[in-house]
Amino acid sequence: MTEHSYYAPHGGLAPQTQLVTDRAMFTQAYAVIPKGTFSDIVASLLPFWDKARFWVLARPLSGFAETFSHYIAEVGPGGGSTRPETDPRAQAVLFVVEGTISLTLAGTTHEMTAGGYAYIPPGAEWSLRNSGPAPARFHWFRKAYQAVEGLDAPDPLILNENDIAPVPMPDTDGAWATTRFVDPADLRHDMHVTIVTFQPGGLIPFAETHVMEHGLYVLQGKAVYRLNQDWVEVEAGDYMWLRAFCPQACYAGGPGPFRYLLYKDVNRHMPLGRDGALG
Repeated sequence: MTEHSYYAPHGGLAPQTQLVTDRAMFTQAYAVIPKGTFSDIVASLLPFWDKARFWVLARPLSGFAETFSHYIAEVGPGGGSTRPETDPRAQAVLFVVEGTISLTLAGTTHEMTAGGYAYIPPGAEWSLRNSGPAPARFHWFRKAYQAVEGLDAPDPLILNENDIAPVPMPDTDGAWATTRFVDPADLRHDMHVTIVTFQPGGLIPFAETHVMEHGLYVLQGKAVYRLNQDWVEVEAGDYMWLRAFCPQACYAGGPGPFRYLLYKDVNRHMPLGRDGALG
């Protein structure tokens, strides 16, 4: 079993002596939210959560994310929620990067540590507590489930990245690989959250241009990433949002692996309106 490291924000506030110049960008095709912007003053509170705060990375918004929302949650010891979700349409993926959480899903409690992944179907009964002595931090993806007549909703999943072998991309000799938590052929799922790993020197050798909207959070390492017509330096703790059809490419220069948590919408006809968006 391979153990991985995961970057997680801890908040705080930049000193008054810090220069304002930063790598933050917001365009019609993409956005970059650098790790330095995850300060105390931009964290949000949510109903029915105790000892918890949330950094919102993406939300359905005209000219921004259309299909999903993405939070980084920080829950203090003993904190959590018995009513974490208030929208019955919402499915969720949780991915733990620090600490320990107890997730109760469909009547069963699961202890989840760093690398832990949970898929929570729409309408599921669930609750969450920080069962450890230190703050727990995890990613929380939410998407309104797009039901299809003849397909059941997906089953719950509790997994850990450290137990899953990455799948190398063809002809890359393992320099570019994807850790998949869901079978890509399972059409019940309308979103995938995966982990993409590039070894030093690994790259996306062409400008990918496709229908999937993307949210990328850098878990480890650094790289230069192409977003539309721009090459941007990114590192652990940075977030990127890419609109559908935004060209993207990547070069991982090292010295260690470059890894990111990736959201994309999949397996559905193109909505002829905005009914695929949460909210």
